[in-house]
Amino acid sequence: MDKRILELNKRAENYAARLQRARAEITKVIVGQEQIIEKVLLALIANGHVLIEGVPGLAKTLLVRTLAETLEAGFTRLQFTPDLLPADIIGTKIYNHRTGTFKRVRGPIFTNLVLADEINRAPPKVQSALLEAMQERQVSIQGETLCLPEPFMVLATQNPIESEGTYKLPEAQVDRFMLKLLIGYPTKHEEVEIIGRFTEGMATTVAKSLTAKGVLEIQAFNQHVYADTKIKEYVADIVDATRNPEAYGLALADYIEYGASPRASLWLILAAKAHALLHGRGYVKPEDVQAVAHDVLRHRVLLTYEAEAEERTSDEIITQLLEKVSVP
Repeated sequence: MDKRILELNKRAENYAARLQRARAEITKVIVGQEQIIEKVLLALIANGHVLIEGVPGLAKTLLVRTLAETLEAGFTRLQFTPDLLPADIIGTKIYNHRTGTFKRVRGPIFTNLVLADEINRAPPKVQSALLEAMQERQVSIQGETLCLPEPFMVLATQNPIESEGTYKLPEAQVDRFMLKLLIGYPTKHEEVEIIGRFTEGMATTVAKSLTAKGVLEIQAFNQHVYADTKIKEYVADIVDATRNPEAYGLALADYIEYGASPRASLWLILAAKAHALLHGRGYVKPEDVQAVAHDVLRHRVLLTYEAEAEERTSDEIITQLLEKVSVP
């Protein structure tokens, strides 16, 4: 192992220790859901946004709030409703009759961590305003462009079982999320612990583990985690297999309507780097790519009506792709 990799490993171990402290603080409140906690931290490291999907009552909101409590950073919770307006999120300008001038009023999105609760209840205009903020890290208020604070991360929740009063997220916006996480029910043992923890008046204090400056430092280092050319080719093969499955010996053309975009390749590499960093390594292995592939691709592989009729899921198709694409 050359000197550069050893140096990257040393720095990665230092950052991983900080992140593990934050993870330990989160687990003081959140019972189970270890994989979800890890993936949210991965997105934070990679400077991406997260869409969390699950039925009500699975602590989606609590997870995001607890993450915010471990950071010395700003936090805002936005409850999305059908009557919400873009100005309610990004802000507006108010006319002052005394001075004859307009005063800019910044919206709640001007913070570090934004919890977009039940994002699919927001009307299309609000979703479009949020899209600019997520992609460009800036917003436009009546012709004036304002940069958002750094770090900036949107964690959105979505209820998959209730459709009344909801708006389907456009594919352009879904693609802005680095990860789509599916949160499931706790085990019976975990549920017993949840009952004990939240019904006996036990107050849990979460310590601050990371500063905003520290997060920016980790995000900058994540770009320098080493990914060999063979790893990049492996990622490109996985994404290409979603577009041309026949070239990889997969009879999936009837199930995939649209494959993943180049943005998927970028997020796969960044997420794999973050996974390596979180585990104290300064270089990426194929296992890092495989660990994040489903979360990066599940909302980017669009299925046909035939696939839906046969109850095929994007996760099943991604699993088949990973089994077929040769590993370096």
